[in-house]
Parts: sequence; structure tokens; C-alpha cells
Amino acid sequence: MAQNYKDELSGVETTGHEWDGLRELNNPLPKWWLYLFYVCIAWAMVYYVFYPAWPLGKTYTKGILGYSQREELDTKLAEAKAGQAKYLTAIAAKSVDEIQKDKDLLGFAMAGGRSYFNENCAACHGAGGQGAKGFPTLADDVWLWGGSSADIYKTIQHGIRSDDGDTRGTPNVGMTAFGMDGILNRDQIDQVTDYVLSLNGKTADAGKAAKGKAVYDENCAACHGDAAQGSVAAGVDGVGAPPLKQANWLYGSDKQTLVETVTNGRAGVMPAWSKRLDDATIKSLAVYVHNLGGGK
Repeated sequence: MAQNYKDELSGVETTGHEWDGLRELNNPLPKWWLYLFYVCIAWAMVYYVFYPAWPLGKTYTKGILGYSQREELDTKLAEAKAGQAKYLTAIAAKSVDEIQKDKDLLGFAMAGGRSYFNENCAACHGAGGQGAKGFPTLADDVWLWGGSSADIYKTIQHGIRSDDGDTRGTPNVGMTAFGMDGILNRDQIDQVTDYVLSLNGKTADAGKAAKGKAVYDENCAACHGDAAQGSVAAGVDGVGAPPLKQANWLYGSDKQTLVETVTNGRAGVMPAWSKRLDDATIKSLAVYVHNLGGGK
């Protein structure tokens, strides 16, 4: 059994605990600590009375004050929505170009557009609009469906090759699969890809590239343009064919990827956001995307 001793130097009694000849002094707690502890207990009792505190099955004690953080949050959200209402109403009533010219509306639309973009678009296009394989960059000046504010608004609203009646392009129909559909044979695909590589200053077989130009003119120029400048630059509306000369490649510009593209085709689809977002939100998104750096 542990025995208590009185320490000879301090005169304080020990607790009876001993480790290798070392005894623990039973020093009392500091008075300031005890008083603070008592104050905390008193405060807790007061809190229990005035504020929500104890759970009671599916409810809880409401407290004398009846305070609720949820109600406070709802009130603040209602105040915020009321403050935004005039801007949202104005944005809904104006065109995207008109919003761009209004300094106050532009600032509001940019702030909202950034939030909407991160919530709905960043998963595919990247947080800064930098894009990814199969998802176009939104911060450059290459726009397959037009880079004006109105064009971007229409693209977001109706999507690309989506099931929306006014979608850009034909629903679920993209680039022709020239190899899979038997339109071009392997040699022709090999030749036309060398021609495209030569347009971009990449290593290519000169003989194949020369033959590939004829293949290109007959099968590809109608969409991508005679000079491979892309459908928008060529004035071909509703196609979305990218430029193939000095282009920002969506799937890759190496020989193998180009052969795969020509053989199997590509058919990227973007949803029609008008079915998920209201018009003011879509306009804010269009303004934000247009101002990422590459809008025209």
C-alpha cells in the first residue's frame, strides 16, 4: 500500500506515488486556475438556460432566448439574395454584350461567373479554363463555335451535339470515322496525316504528304477549310471543325493520335446548360469565359 510522506524541503505531503525513489508532491492547484474553472462551470450553466443545449430525441432544449444558427443563416441568405436581386434582374434583361459594357453589371457577373464556372465547368475545362485532353481550352483564341460573347452564350445555353433542339452541330454526330466507315484506306490515312504534320512543321514523309494533300482536299477541306484554318475561319457555320495548321490540339498532334482520329473520328459532346441553370447564371458564365483571355 502506498504511504504518504511529508517532503522535508517543501513541507508538502506526497501523493503516495513513487517511481524509482522519486515521490510525487501533492501540490494544490493554483487559485487562479480553480477560480477560472468555477467561472467556466457557472458560464456553462447560464448557457444551458439561455441557449439551445441538450438534445431531446428529435428536438432539443430551445433556451430562453430561442436562438438558432440555422434561422440566422437563413436570414443572412435572404438578405444577400435581396441585395443581388436588382443585379440578377438587370442581367436577365440585358444581352451579354450589354452586360460587358456596364461596369457594375460586369463586376457582378464576373464574380458570379467565376463561382458558377468552378461549380459546373472546372471539372472538364480546368479551374483556369486551361482544358484537358478532349476538353478545349477556354483561355486561348481558338473557338470552334465562335468566340464572341453571343457565341459563347449560345454554346453554353444549348450545348454542343447535345439533345437540345438548338444545339451547336448535329446531336451525337461528330467527325466522320474515315477508316471505320471505309471511306479511306490505310495508305490514304497515312498520307493525309503526314500532310497535316507537314502543315505544322513536324517531321513527315514529303512524298506521303504530297499525296496526302489530294486526300485532304477531297475529304477534309469542306469542314476544316482549304488552308486547314478551321470551320469558323472558313465561314462554315455549325460544323465545329478545328484548325489543323498551327493548332491547339484537343487530342494530340503526334502521328499515332492523328491516325486514330482520322480512322475512328471524334465526337465531343457538351450538355445544354439551359436545362440546369437559369438565364442570368448562363449569361454570367458567358461573360466570365469571354474574359478568361481568349474571347473575341
